[in-house]
Amino acid sequence: MPSGLVALAVGGFGIGLTEFLIAGLLPQVAASFAVSEAAAGRLISGYALSVAVGAIALTAATARLPRKHVLVGLVVLFVLGNLLSAIAPSYPVMLLGRIVAALCHGSFFGIGSLVARGMVAPERASRAVAVMFAGLTVANVLGVPFGALVGERWGWRAAFWAVTVIGLLALTGIVAFVPSRAGRTPPTALGVRAQFGAFRSGQVWLTLVATALGYGGMFGAFSYIAYTFTEVGGFSSAAVPWLLMVYGVGLVVGNLIGGRAADHDRDRALILALAGLTVTLAAFGLLASSATASVVLAFLMGAFGFAGVPGLITRVTDYAHGAALAAGANVSASNLGNALGAWAGGLAITAGLGYTAPLYVGAGIVLISVLVMTVAAHRANSAGRRARESAVRR
Repeated sequence: MPSGLVALAVGGFGIGLTEFLIAGLLPQVAASFAVSEAAAGRLISGYALSVAVGAIALTAATARLPRKHVLVGLVVLFVLGNLLSAIAPSYPVMLLGRIVAALCHGSFFGIGSLVARGMVAPERASRAVAVMFAGLTVANVLGVPFGALVGERWGWRAAFWAVTVIGLLALTGIVAFVPSRAGRTPPTALGVRAQFGAFRSGQVWLTLVATALGYGGMFGAFSYIAYTFTEVGGFSSAAVPWLLMVYGVGLVVGNLIGGRAADHDRDRALILALAGLTVTLAAFGLLASSATASVVLAFLMGAFGFAGVPGLITRVTDYAHGAALAAGANVSASNLGNALGAWAGGLAITAGLGYTAPLYVGAGIVLISVLVMTVAAHRANSAGRRARESAVRR
């Protein structure tokens, strides 16, 4: 495995920790700055909004720059944002630090996926992307308990100091180990206006829609999974963090297996992953009262949910002819899907349909994603067949 991929994974791990650890620190942060729980919660929602904006804005602004240089700049931004959070004298400064750190999130994973592909042979592209995203999936497992543990022992600022150090390690690794050829912007790199031209491709849009719906269905259900565990499954609140870790382990496993599968037959792997997630969410809704089934299905929910991530990223960038903006748009689509899925799941609960309702709603949303991906695959196969027939006639 190229050392540069490990460096990218460390960067993904740090960025993932920044996103997730705050959930375990909110009570301390709120008390420290004497703000309400709702105000403290904006440290999460403000981060998510900044991710969506930064994924498009920074990727577009840096489209013609060498990709390795852009990655270095993004990690510097990440380090500065977390440093600002660690030393923040007031709540507004803390929020600013969160926003600064979040701006790099989408662009790092979008541009980083292109750099990761450049370090391996084309037939291993999805596996390379999976390695980079492994850092994010591990952070999903460790983020909340890491923040809670460090915060309890040394205070919430220590958690942000720790993430700052991880950012510096990633920065050092990227500078030292990511080869210049992998981070070099191709001579055919497009300007901002031309980058938007990549979105004329119907396949790009179909992939982005499948991404938004796939993420939306999973995270719409995941947003309320703690209530499902405690109110339906009968678990104690103390068991929830461990159950979430089971889900997180599923993310790690699914990401790595999905990357390998996508390198063999990408569209089939994506359809199977999304179909598996649909069945898992529906089964979870039916069997949520069983403790054993809940543990198994939480793992499968994570596994199928993240199995499609590497393939979706390589697919959208392939049909966008390597346009970095498309990679950033994929991250924005996933965050948009997360927000819409959580909203839809909340509506179902508000309507009195119970705490299993988000699972059924999520299954329905992901089923639409399966249909979209099936249409995309059929069109791609038809286009490929016509191209081969045309070549034969020549």
